Amino acid sequence: MLTVKYLTKSYDNFMLNDISFSLKEGRITGLIGMNGSGKTMVLKCILGAVPYETGKISIGGFTAFQNEQEYKGKIGAVFDSGCFYDELTLEAMTSIIAEAYGSWDENIYSRYMERFGLSRTQQINTLSRGMKMKYSLALALSHHAELLILDDPFSGLDPKTRQFFCGELLAQKEEGKTILLSANTISDIDRICDDIVFIHNGTILRECTREEFLSESVKNPPTVEDAMMEIISRRGR
Repeated sequence: MLTVKYLTKSYDNFMLNDISFSLKEGRITGLIGMNGSGKTMVLKCILGAVPYETGKISIGGFTAFQNEQEYKGKIGAVFDSGCFYDELTLEAMTSIIAEAYGSWDENIYSRYMERFGLSRTQQINTLSRGMKMKYSLALALSHHAELLILDDPFSGLDPKTRQFFCGELLAQKEEGKTILLSANTISDIDRICDDIVFIHNGTILRECTREEFLSESVKNPPTVEDAMMEIISRRGR
């Protein structure tokens, strides 16, 4: 579904160094790493939000340079910061966003708005963080995207809302969606991911299944966070 090859990007005395990985269709992949490891920059490069020096990124065989509309149409993105006009209602904000997608599906959008308990007439600046994240997810799911990209969607959410998001992502996986998820709270990824891409200081250290990644841990029972810290520790010896 997604292939990243030899991606290089320099910024602020930091460098993404020959980043290469791929996502298997219909699976949840956790992009993990310490704060400042380059996770968000990788996602922004995939989304076409920032330019990069070298490399190739393709989604379903399309690249942003050769087939920008088809490429971006395959992606549904949820970022923790959001990109909304606070003074608008959800209905007004949605009308702006829907124009960007030729495959926008109003019926699907209405279904998710009801499912997530969102009101079209509510102003964005009155939404809680959890409701904003639900709104972002509703938008991402309403234009038949095949690849969902989420950047730290659990940050600042209460346990009930985090559980809701985990359940919703698992449901989307069952519907055939491919999901790339980064999170600073590794326990959330640990619960739902099938595969792991571990980035450290701008370099990919591991790309494997969750089970293979857990084998790196010396603790029993192991967690994804235990395995990550063990790999970092060994590199420092």
